Amino acid sequence: MNILLIGSGGREHALAERIAASPLCERLFAAPGNPGIAACGTTIPLDPADHGAVIAACKERAIDLAVIGPEAPLVAGIVDDLEAAGVAAFGPSKAAARLEGSKAFTKELCRDAGVPTARFARFSDREAAKVHLGRHSLPVVIKADGLAAGKGVVVAQSLVEAEAAIDDMLGGRFGASSAEIVIEEFLEGEEASLFALCDGETALLFATAQDHKRAFDGDRGPNTGGMGAVSPAVALDDALVEPVMASIIRPTLAEMGRRGAPFRGFLFAGLMVTADGPQLIEYNCRLGDPECQVVMPRLMSDLVTAMLAARDGVLAKFAVRLSPKRTLGIVLASKGYPGEFKRGEPIRGLDAAAAMDGVTVFQAGTRREGAQLLADGGRVLTVVGEGASFAEAHRRAYAGVAAIDWPGGFSRGDIGARALAHEHARKA
Repeated sequence: MNILLIGSGGREHALAERIAASPLCERLFAAPGNPGIAACGTTIPLDPADHGAVIAACKERAIDLAVIGPEAPLVAGIVDDLEAAGVAAFGPSKAAARLEGSKAFTKELCRDAGVPTARFARFSDREAAKVHLGRHSLPVVIKADGLAAGKGVVVAQSLVEAEAAIDDMLGGRFGASSAEIVIEEFLEGEEASLFALCDGETALLFATAQDHKRAFDGDRGPNTGGMGAVSPAVALDDALVEPVMASIIRPTLAEMGRRGAPFRGFLFAGLMVTADGPQLIEYNCRLGDPECQVVMPRLMSDLVTAMLAARDGVLAKFAVRLSPKRTLGIVLASKGYPGEFKRGEPIRGLDAAAAMDGVTVFQAGTRREGAQLLADGGRVLTVVGEGASFAEAHRRAYAGVAAIDWPGGFSRGDIGARALAHEHARKA
């Protein structure tokens, strides 16, 4: 098969390695890709937002399957456009991708399907939102309804902070994405992620993971797209995974089917494991980043076969196999991220890090200039360590980070701290 992968981040580099390794993949193309992905296949300088150009590239290269990595093209309906043009595509339709594209849509679907989630209200008027806020307990969560690159959520500790978030979002900070907001109760507990592979009717557990959103050690600093992750999620043990599938994933899939928008693809449930059990924080309609980078090294099943089974509606006959090993990924980001940062500084030592036993380096915000690899984004690399334990995966991942020479980058020093603590407690 000729396969086209859409995207350019660390998630897509991890997907590219697994797709290229599939016996079903004859040639892999990526649009636009990055230097790491270029080692797995041929990159095409295309804008994924230009659906016409993507379709033309698929026709020109006789693409048998298009795989969409990031959320924006999915929410914009690229799968619908590809399929209408006769190109098989893996990922949810535009209607199904509303699970990520509209938080209000998802909250109301959860209410109708009986999915456990935080109580909420939706607003497009500032004054009405503030009146509601006056009757709300603190802390309170304010969310932009649409896509906001992971920056559209504020956990307000005070009334002043909450009102400022309302003014900011409804004042147009995220354009159409924050023309409406959701105000919801704050959930106490431990966050975790569960990924399900869905074919519209059947949902299979794919993997679990936990990420680290804050920029700095101790969960301090601004929220980011993710500074590291571990898999499996220690907060979601075997006793909790099936209840999540039964009370959250399957009812959602059934409700989407009843609404005429069957969900096919990866369904990413962001969860809060509370004293009352797991509750849904939000859905994403694709794999996470950096979670994908720690999940793919554990995957023993053929990824292309799994994606085809999901697209073709035959997951009931399929099984996902994961290695019992532990993985831990550390994101190296440009200093200043998630704010302003510099581009163009050379990165050295990647080959030395990747040559270490149990270490894989995935690229994201990088570019080539001659023989040099340069930093060209906020989140630039993810260094993943694998091991029989989280302690071994942690040691290997941080050894890989230490081998990389990039003065303009930074990383957290406490990735996997909760996983290590859980592991230590079990052994004690």
